[in-house]
Amino acid sequence: MTAEKTTMAFGWRLYGLGVMALGALCLAWGTFDTGQPVPRNFPDRTALAYAVAVFMLAAGAAVEWRRTVAWGAAALSVYYAVVVVILLNGRVLLAHYTQYGTYEGIAEQLAITAGGLLVYAANARIDAALAARLTRVAQLMFGVCALIFGGAHFVYMNLTAPLVPKWLPPSQEFWACATGLGHIAAGVAILTGVRARLAAILLTAMYASFTLLVHGPMLLANPSSHWIWSENAVNIALIGVAWLVADSLALTRR
Repeated sequence: MTAEKTTMAFGWRLYGLGVMALGALCLAWGTFDTGQPVPRNFPDRTALAYAVAVFMLAAGAAVEWRRTVAWGAAALSVYYAVVVVILLNGRVLLAHYTQYGTYEGIAEQLAITAGGLLVYAANARIDAALAARLTRVAQLMFGVCALIFGGAHFVYMNLTAPLVPKWLPPSQEFWACATGLGHIAAGVAILTGVRARLAAILLTAMYASFTLLVHGPMLLANPSSHWIWSENAVNIALIGVAWLVADSLALTRR
């Protein structure tokens, strides 16, 4: 493994861990992840949920192992892009295209797709030019997702601000706005290539702080909530994706 891939390995293993956590939650609850809106009346829904959970666990585990990392990343990229983003969330988009939350939900799943593409491009035995194109597509996808995440902080300020710990000065609203602006600034930087790697590094640190300050405490307060467990798992995956974007941008500059 080259020094560059060794650096990226930290990101892709966090990414794989996040996906495995999502799969484990699906097994534990016997239902689909909250970001995969399968209709309640879908035939054999529970059996399909277990099958998808096993797939996510297997693909996430494959990402953790050097010999299977490209296969695992390819499987996750296709599943999330075609099934989760287009088929499942596409149906939701058609029904609720006026609601900003619909786009935020799609952005979460699209960011996970971008992570799979980055891992695949870095590890698959494919043409260097194709790998570079896939990497750039994934970077742009993540940049768009960051913009949407940032916008959600302002559209849903009444929901975002209460998530900030009350003891954190100067106020909950300040940090809700600051992190929203941080997402937007990072998205613009990644899309334009201006200070893009610094932006991705700061996003990685911000997502890590969310685990410590927001999602972790929420889980301790309400450990029976599937949604909170899922938010923790998604955030772990996003830390990995942001890390991958930062490292891929460093490689692109070289």
